[in-house]
Amino acid sequence: MSASITIVGLGSGNPDRLTMGIVKTLQQASEVYIRTKEHPVMSVLDELQVTMQSFDHIYEARDSFPEVYASIADTLLAKAVSGQSGSVIVYAVPGHPMVAESTVQILRERCPREGIELTILGGESFLDEAFIRLGFDPIEGFQLLDASGLNASFLQPQLHTVIGQVYDTFTASDVKLALMELYPEDYTITVGHALGVEGQEQILQVPLYELDRVDGYGNLSLIYAPRSEDEMLRQRTFTRLHEIVGILRSPGGCPWDQEQTHESIRKNLIEETYEVIETIDEDDPEHMQEELGDLLLQVMLHSQMEEEIGTFNVFDVIQGLNDKLIFRHPHVFGQTQAEDAEAALQNWEQMKAEEKRRKGLKPEQASVLDGIPKDLPALMKAYKLQKKASKVGFDWDQISDVFLKIEEELAELREAVEKGFDPEEQVAELGDLLFAASNAARFLHADPEEALSRTNRKFIRRFHFIEEELRARGKTVEESTLEEMDAIWQQAKNQV
Repeated sequence: MSASITIVGLGSGNPDRLTMGIVKTLQQASEVYIRTKEHPVMSVLDELQVTMQSFDHIYEARDSFPEVYASIADTLLAKAVSGQSGSVIVYAVPGHPMVAESTVQILRERCPREGIELTILGGESFLDEAFIRLGFDPIEGFQLLDASGLNASFLQPQLHTVIGQVYDTFTASDVKLALMELYPEDYTITVGHALGVEGQEQILQVPLYELDRVDGYGNLSLIYAPRSEDEMLRQRTFTRLHEIVGILRSPGGCPWDQEQTHESIRKNLIEETYEVIETIDEDDPEHMQEELGDLLLQVMLHSQMEEEIGTFNVFDVIQGLNDKLIFRHPHVFGQTQAEDAEAALQNWEQMKAEEKRRKGLKPEQASVLDGIPKDLPALMKAYKLQKKASKVGFDWDQISDVFLKIEEELAELREAVEKGFDPEEQVAELGDLLFAASNAARFLHADPEEALSRTNRKFIRRFHFIEEELRARGKTVEESTLEEMDAIWQQAKNQV
């Protein structure tokens, strides 16, 4: 048999709040270990002649908190295993053992597996003092977050938010940056040091942007963001967007939104996509932000329509995407390696095939050309078809062969026009020529859609130049001859 372990809480820092039961447990223990001596009750325990050993040295010897906590747990378990049956090892932690104590969670998991009896005696948590000193009722809605792992996605402004483990100014700075993702920079934040500890307590209210300029951060520090009903604070949350779209589609919402179907707004999705692409081409981040919002709205509307009939909602969409991204990136989230982009792409394709197998499909029986949307713009679709065919060797060896094909198709188009072939045949020959031209783009490692878009933009700039030049002469394009416009076009080629 081994010794047992009893975990006790030393409270939030006020020695008067130590219970008689915990004091007796400390005095009667075979051995007493404390996580850190950096706690206000240490002087009282010394007066009570409690012999203690601290784990402060482990903090100095390890590179991260998880390593510290694991090392403390290993030490305590080893002491218990080697201890005498009936003896009790006491492990004392600041505050309450079940609040923000990782070592306690490790021991709760490992002690039963290793046959070690574990007892936990509560103590006053720093939260007890926070509720009193900061003056809020947690029943109104409350969340406790860890400063060391704080992420803006955890924040909910409609809840009282207490952030613990704010050990230093650097941690406070990280907290500030996370809060500023959601809260305005002048939002009033409360910093509490050693709450309830006589002679040490400090409660400071500062604007958010000054959070990391406050002195005194340490083991007994916390940050508090009071709850707010201000709707503007929720405007940056995805949950609010989901709520708004639901309201628009609800019986009391917008008549236009209520009437829409997947089919009626199908074209909107395409148009919004192209408007985003235009902002990319124009290198206009501010406009891009707006257009990405319009595109996201289309995703939200289509998802809301399905939510209303119970098939899926936008959170199912997000989960499916997250699952796919993790599964298809084994070189990031798994053990597979990818030294470059080409290797990463191969992993992606392999995992896509594995997804199909898990769905009961047989990738080896699918067409090489499967997976290309039928409604893609034709030039883009031609490019993708050719890329897929080339992967299985259906391709020319070099670009000079593509040039010969382009010349061949051009000759056939010229013949169809000059000999007055049926219009349908002329269109077919034109299509063959465009298809061959997109092959040249692939050999040049260029996107034909992008190449043509650049030419379109260049044409627009030069034609605008013609219009402006003619306007300066007191004329319009309608009043000008082709010769005049062509002469200005030649000027434009050298200027725009």
